[in-house]
Amino acid sequence: MTATPARRVLLAAPRGYCAGVDRAVIAVEKALEQYGAPIYVRHEIVHNKYVVQTLEKKGAIFVDVTAEVPEGSIVMFSAHGVAPTVHAEAAERKLATIDATCPLVTKVHKEAVRYAKEDYDILLIGHEGHEEVIGTSGEAPDHIQLVDGPEDVANIEVRDESKVVWLSQTTLSVDETMETVGALKSKFPNLLSPPSDDICYATQNRQIAVKKLAEDAELVIVVGSKNSSNSIRMVEVALDAGADAAYLVDFASEIDEAWLEGVSTVGLTSGASVPDVLVDGVLEWLAERGYEDVETVKTADESITFSLPKELRRDLRAEAAALSAQ
Repeated sequence: MTATPARRVLLAAPRGYCAGVDRAVIAVEKALEQYGAPIYVRHEIVHNKYVVQTLEKKGAIFVDVTAEVPEGSIVMFSAHGVAPTVHAEAAERKLATIDATCPLVTKVHKEAVRYAKEDYDILLIGHEGHEEVIGTSGEAPDHIQLVDGPEDVANIEVRDESKVVWLSQTTLSVDETMETVGALKSKFPNLLSPPSDDICYATQNRQIAVKKLAEDAELVIVVGSKNSSNSIRMVEVALDAGADAAYLVDFASEIDEAWLEGVSTVGLTSGASVPDVLVDGVLEWLAERGYEDVETVKTADESITFSLPKELRRDLRAEAAALSAQ
């Protein structure tokens, strides 16, 4: 008789919430606690279905445009950041605002403003339509061109090849970004790089961890939502790193048991906007099917934290009422 191979789970560390997501989610919870419902949030505070649904139950109302927020209300801007025009719209509607933009995204915004003032052409590497890209582009719309992958490079034209700089969406694949940067440098040899890498530490760490999982796991499961750029990239990174299969799921109930056929080792990780309760649910699901042995694969330590938005230290309800009365 052939022995059944031992079944195990390799659990990535780090995984799940990054500091920017943790800050944004806590900011919504604190605002609801401090000011009471409703708290309006422009776009999803982070790209995770479970998180959004949980906050909605507590009294958060997510809107697509500022015009949906009643005058005299409190509105929070998501972790992905918004363009200056959105701040102007909020002021016109006499809204009290809380800015929960991730500080790492804010860094990219400030770089865009700085290079625009120096009259550079800014090549923003990112995915068209992503909220972070829209927000960053809005900081210097006359200077920024979007580069959505290496295939876009051939179409890029600049005014002065000696004054070109690249910036990037923070949640991209590191490998994908550097491939695009390489193509840009081939076309523009004097291309300037930002003073520090725009890809956020958490995105890099999670991609390194998933590469490590893919070395030994036939199947990699990434917990995350389909509108989460960093989660989608992790599936791609796992496949590129050698995993036979990799899938993105929001919940354990979305896993297809057929994926486990012939699989002795499952790699498990989660995107930067995913709470651990969802990973725990997948671990329980796998344990019920014989994958009870869980081994943590640690590739980095994360100790970064960000302070909450300064607006949570003010009486925003009073400010909103005063604005509305003006």
